[in-house]
Amino acid sequence: MAPLAARAPAKVNLTLRIAGRRGDGLHEIESLVVFCDITDELSLDPSRPRALEVLGPLRAECGPAGDNLVLKAAGALAARVFDLKIGHFALIKRIPVAAGLGGGSADAAACLRLLAQANGLAPGDPRLQEAARVTGADVPVCLDPRPRIMRGTGEVLSDVIKLPALAAVLVNPGVALPTREVFDAFDKTGAGPSPQSGPPSCNSREELLAFLQPRPNDLEAAAISLQPAIGEVLSTLQDLPSCRLARMSGSGATCFGLFDTAEAAASAARQLRAAHLDWWTEETTLG
Repeated sequence: MAPLAARAPAKVNLTLRIAGRRGDGLHEIESLVVFCDITDELSLDPSRPRALEVLGPLRAECGPAGDNLVLKAAGALAARVFDLKIGHFALIKRIPVAAGLGGGSADAAACLRLLAQANGLAPGDPRLQEAARVTGADVPVCLDPRPRIMRGTGEVLSDVIKLPALAAVLVNPGVALPTREVFDAFDKTGAGPSPQSGPPSCNSREELLAFLQPRPNDLEAAAISLQPAIGEVLSTLQDLPSCRLARMSGSGATCFGLFDTAEAAASAARQLRAAHLDWWTEETTLG
C-alpha cells in the first residue's frame, strides 16, 4: 500500500464556558470550536515498522516520540480493532505545543483517520470515536474538523454548524501552559459560568461577532494569573484599530484577534511581527 497523508488543522475555541466540576475532578465545558488553515501534516506508510518520526519547524517542542498522542491514538484503536495494520508515521509539526490550539489532538485525530483509511474502516465506525475519547478530550472534535459545539468533557458534539469565515491573527507569546494548571487556577477563583455558548444561528460576520461578544473564555483570567504575557498579547491585539475581538483559545497561551478582512489580518500580523520578534504570529482564516 502506498503512503497515506492527512492534514491536522489547529482548533480554536471561539468561546469556552466552564459549566462545573464533576465528582471525578473533570470539568464540564461548553465551547464553540472552529478550525483554521494552520496545520500539522501526518503521513502513514503501512509497509514500514510501527514508529513515529517528528519533523518540521516545531519538532523540538514535541518531546519524546513515545509520549506523542499519535502513538497513543494508534494504540487505542489497536486495542479495539483486531489485527490493526499500523506502520510508520511522519509528523510535520507547525502548530505550537501546549498552546490551546489542540495540535496534539489534531495529530491524534489525523492518525485515526489514516488508520481507518489503511484498514478499510468507515469514518463513522464507533471504534474510532471510542479511541478518540480515550486518547484526549479534544480528539473527538478533531476527527471531523468542522465547526461544532463541544460539551461534556469534550465527548458530546453537536451537529456541524455553518458559520461565516473569520479573518484572524493567532499569537502565542512563547510560553507553554499545561491545561491542568489552568483548570486548577480557575477552580481557586470560584468564578461562575459565563452565558451558554449556543448553538448560534449566524448568517453574517456581524451576527457571529455579536454572538461571541458576551460569551468569553472562562479560563482567560486564570491563564493570565499564571502567565501574564497572555494579558499583554490580548491588550496588544485589542489595541489594534482594526481588531474586532481579542480572546484566548482553549487553556492558552495562544490568543486570537478577529478582523473584517484577510487584508486587515495580514497587515496586523506584519505589525505584530515587527514589534514582537519573540511572539509566534500567524494570520489565518477560521471556519
